[in-house]
Amino acid sequence: MKSLHIYFALMITLLAISLAGCGKEEVVTNVGKLEFEQPLNIPPLLEATMESDGSKHFTLTMQTGRTEFLPGKMADTSGINGTYLGPTIRAARGDKVSFDVVNDLGEQSTLHWHGMKLPAVMDGGPHQMIDAGKTWSPHWTIDQPSATVWYHPHLHGKTAEHVYRGLAGMFIIDDEDSKKLPSNYGIDDIPLIVQDKLFTDDGKFLEDDEGIFGTLGDEILINGTYDPYLKVTASQVRFRLLNGSNARAYHFGFNDGKTFKLVANDAGLLQEPVTMDRIMLSPGERAEIVVEFEPGEEAILHSFNGHAGIDSGEFDLLKIIAAPELAESAPIDGQLSTVPEIEAPENARVRQFKLTMENKINDKYMDMYRIDEVVPAGATEIWEINNFGHSHNFHIHNAAFRVLSVNDKEPPEYERGRKDTVFIPNGSNVKIVVEFGNYADPHYPLMYHCHLLRHEDDGMMGQFLLVEPGTESEVPTTLPKKENKDGHDGH
Repeated sequence: MKSLHIYFALMITLLAISLAGCGKEEVVTNVGKLEFEQPLNIPPLLEATMESDGSKHFTLTMQTGRTEFLPGKMADTSGINGTYLGPTIRAARGDKVSFDVVNDLGEQSTLHWHGMKLPAVMDGGPHQMIDAGKTWSPHWTIDQPSATVWYHPHLHGKTAEHVYRGLAGMFIIDDEDSKKLPSNYGIDDIPLIVQDKLFTDDGKFLEDDEGIFGTLGDEILINGTYDPYLKVTASQVRFRLLNGSNARAYHFGFNDGKTFKLVANDAGLLQEPVTMDRIMLSPGERAEIVVEFEPGEEAILHSFNGHAGIDSGEFDLLKIIAAPELAESAPIDGQLSTVPEIEAPENARVRQFKLTMENKINDKYMDMYRIDEVVPAGATEIWEINNFGHSHNFHIHNAAFRVLSVNDKEPPEYERGRKDTVFIPNGSNVKIVVEFGNYADPHYPLMYHCHLLRHEDDGMMGQFLLVEPGTESEVPTTLPKKENKDGHDGH
């Protein structure tokens, strides 16, 4: 234990020296550059067809195309039911849903439901490969609290490339609690998918594989819109913030210090709203905020500079213009969620994970055929994650968790809600209590990984099985080898 503390102290010292040496570096910024001339694109709600068994059926087609982001310039992109990004899917707790995911990309991919509790074979991870020209048809019953989740490819070794091109979309889960908040999609319930990009002079996407984090762009797209503005007509607006970037983190706030109410983390509503003026989201994290506006008010959603490497930069994101007359919204006070907080049982299993400079977890790279952990389905466990490397974060499939401590201290109130992804700075220790899904499957693994997509592609990922309680020791920890057409055998 003493050597562990010494190691952490050394790492923190090295980080401080590194930051001091970078103090004179120019901050990447777009402030003063935007004119806010483009109306914000609101991804359409995808209409479902009702099947004979009562399920809602959706069709998603992954495809390539060309998209104009910078005026008069076209970029080669990918999208879902369009040339860039995908439609918003909306369903309620208790709904049976089914999908046809059509792969018209001309190459293999997958589609993962990030934040969803569902059977492992429906997860859309690297084991649910969709060949070019083929269709994958997952189905499940939604059984989790209201949340803003999302979908994106999870192709082993190519996730960063496919997401960066534009393959992503939002998935909204409703329940009775969520109806207390503004819920009129596109009016007072607005999705904001935030992504950074590098553009060439002729307006095409540029990827940077040289840096330690992967691509960190100097231009920002909101819902695929460059230089965006939004007109609002309600006195209170719910914004669903999704950090859909490959590596960049954002410190969201308003450039004039305007406050907002945080009402939800990744995986569900807070017990009560928390008034804030800034919130940080690393890649894959989500937050729901409610902002109050005065008639005729103008405000600029902004991302403030940070010092963790992935959050360096100062960006204007979106200009919001309130109408001269606003529809009055119901006040947001008191209890938001009736879902109990995630609590650790007295005899909770404790697992430990080490993140390293080499983008390994517990000194191992991802292996498609190795099972790293076996977890009883429906279990609640404590996971401790120690970061000895660069800035990382940590996402767990088919689970929700609550942050118990950061460096042995209780986290701020706003970080205590239901989550599935957590930022872990260099030299930090984070302890979480994890509530796993109740779908046992000894054959199809689930993932835990860093959601900085370059790190994930480099092999910073492990696999676990959810199995019937009491059978953990009976389950093989290797998967049978099979032909892998993309050439990935191991990390």
